[in-house]
Amino acid sequence: MASPAKPTEPAEPTPLEPAPGALLRKLAARAEPRKEPAQAKVSSSQARTATLRKVLRAVLLFCFALVALLLGLAYPAIARGSELLFADFQNRWCLALLALVPLFFYRATLGEDRRLPRARLGTLLPLRVGPSGPRVWLRDFPGVLRSVALIFGILALARPVNTLRPDIQDEEGIDIILVLDLSGSMRAAMDNLPQDLEAYVPKRPRGIRPTRLDAARAVIRDFIAQRKTDRIGVVVFGADAYVLSPPTLDYHLLDGLVARMDLDLIDGNGTAIGDALGVASARLRRSTARSKAVVLLTDGDNNGGKLAPEYAAHLVNTVGARLYTVQIGQGDTAEVLDPRLDLFGQPRYIRQEFPVNPKLLKDLAEKTGGSMYVATDATALRAGFHDVLNKLEKTKFESSVATYEELFRFLLLPAVMLLALDALLRTLLLRRFP
Repeated sequence: MASPAKPTEPAEPTPLEPAPGALLRKLAARAEPRKEPAQAKVSSSQARTATLRKVLRAVLLFCFALVALLLGLAYPAIARGSELLFADFQNRWCLALLALVPLFFYRATLGEDRRLPRARLGTLLPLRVGPSGPRVWLRDFPGVLRSVALIFGILALARPVNTLRPDIQDEEGIDIILVLDLSGSMRAAMDNLPQDLEAYVPKRPRGIRPTRLDAARAVIRDFIAQRKTDRIGVVVFGADAYVLSPPTLDYHLLDGLVARMDLDLIDGNGTAIGDALGVASARLRRSTARSKAVVLLTDGDNNGGKLAPEYAAHLVNTVGARLYTVQIGQGDTAEVLDPRLDLFGQPRYIRQEFPVNPKLLKDLAEKTGGSMYVATDATALRAGFHDVLNKLEKTKFESSVATYEELFRFLLLPAVMLLALDALLRTLLLRRFP
């Protein structure tokens, strides 16, 4: 007989197992270290320290730049002072290079940290707590020196020139006005030109002889080249008279003006001797020299102008000057280059009439206490000029000549010295690692 079945007891409920994802998040939360309030304070303190370091570095950069500028300006300020402020830069385009200085300044200072090689280390804690030293704050000084040296180098490259230093000296000399005839008769040929005067005569084709104007121009330029303390002016005349240059000691300028004289410069259809002497006397009216002279070079007779030569000589005598007349050529005829060539294709010369008046020239010179000379060739013309100088007494006066002084060396030397200081600092005191 079957035994009765035993009643089954209800099974105890088993606890639910957590999901794998939730378990991992819980473990990660337990493993993550909690930020303590003290650690948060340390992070904010480090941020403030980094900001303070950046500000302090910017202030040091400004101070370094100021010190470098003062070092560079010390020598120019002592040597020339304010003259550099009024200097005239000959190569002004070089000043545009100053726009590159800010970029170079950044690359030599703040940009230097980015361009240095790096070393990978496991931790920086030993280096953080180690002593840094004061040289860390001076690491930007060499870059500042290079940047300031670049400024001085660019300014020196712009070539500053000082034109405000007059050289005042006590000299002895005379005041001379050269009155040169540029009428058409000056195209006549003149021979016997000294070899040393050929340098003052333009090159001519073969067979072409120098003209009276070529000889007169060469003698005048040679006369100017031998002067040192004589003030010389030039008046040119043809149908009218003009001042080419007032009495001056600037022989370089005067030589250039005389070299460019030509028969086509003014109207040469006439010979206004009276007007030319009147203009010359006006140029000497305010002269304080003891010896004043007017040297007239002409090859013709007075046949133009509004002023009579005799009255003009009186004006020359009124201003206390002597008149010396030089007759270029002799006789009423002279040889002139013919535009047509001869049968063999060579240049030929024909004779033309050019009336002269030696009596007038002699009377004008004697009226003022001067002398008359007849220059048949260039050698006699030069001798007449030197004889005039020997008869005049020199006068003492103060000459003021502007000098052009190059100032670039006063800026180049500080640039070199700053670069040398930069090299010494980076080699001996402020070496970087690595």
